[in-house]
Amino acid sequence: MNKTCIVISGPTAVGKTALAILIAQHFSTQIISADSRQCYKELTIGVAKPSADELAAVPHYFINSHSIHESVNAAVFEKYALEKVQEIFLTNDVAVVVGGTGLYIKTFSNGIDAVPVISPGIREDIISKYEMGGLEWLQMEVKKNDPIYFSKGEILNPHRLIRALEVVTSTGKSIAEFQTQKNQTRDFTILKIGLELPRELLYQRINSRVDQMVQQGLVEEVRGLIAHQGLNALQTVGYRELLDHFAGKISLLQAIEAIKMSTRHYAKRQMTWFKKDAAISWAAPDFSQVLKLITDS
Repeated sequence: MNKTCIVISGPTAVGKTALAILIAQHFSTQIISADSRQCYKELTIGVAKPSADELAAVPHYFINSHSIHESVNAAVFEKYALEKVQEIFLTNDVAVVVGGTGLYIKTFSNGIDAVPVISPGIREDIISKYEMGGLEWLQMEVKKNDPIYFSKGEILNPHRLIRALEVVTSTGKSIAEFQTQKNQTRDFTILKIGLELPRELLYQRINSRVDQMVQQGLVEEVRGLIAHQGLNALQTVGYRELLDHFAGKISLLQAIEAIKMSTRHYAKRQMTWFKKDAAISWAAPDFSQVLKLITDS
């Protein structure tokens, strides 16, 4: 096999982590996570980070690699992942990338256009106003200031909306103007596998996993992060809802139900994103089925 990177994607709770470990063990190789939140040391339960046993089973990169106080984005991930995949290729012809952050996977595969560095003051001002006005305020501001992005971007994703607003505020240009989609050619083969399950089963798994997170101590984890709630890393499903609970806006039961609903919506958006990529071959989260797809490619 030529130098090949097996990219395993799909919605949250579909079984990507367990399957990627089996594939990595089969090829005696290592894993690079393509998850925009599992890289943070301070976030564990709410981001469904691999367990200690799973991390011990196969070396993982981009897990616990950064702090919530650092600025991490697709460009940071691209540089990090490309360096790590070349390190892996020094001793193995196969590397595994796994995750559900579609933009990170797209950037790893095709490159990313340069977006100007944003003043921390602009970001802090936007986040402060977002905390006061919520998602509705963010949507209205982006619609007013960057109608190009608003017409085709992820308008239910606070992180994307904040990014679009800070770029247009800083540069006067739509973030879409920096996204010309000039694909870069990698010097290795990329084989994309998407995992999917029937929607009803996936939603059952999501609901069960949220209940399990609560049992594992998610509420306590978020309580310990209240002082950092203004950071971008905390604008994340599972943390955002519980921070609302601690602020007295909703009950704990309402927060847990909101996490389940938000996670289901997120999974739906992930599938919409990945289904647009014609290069992805789809399979159930079954080792034999996925291995056959790999060997037949």
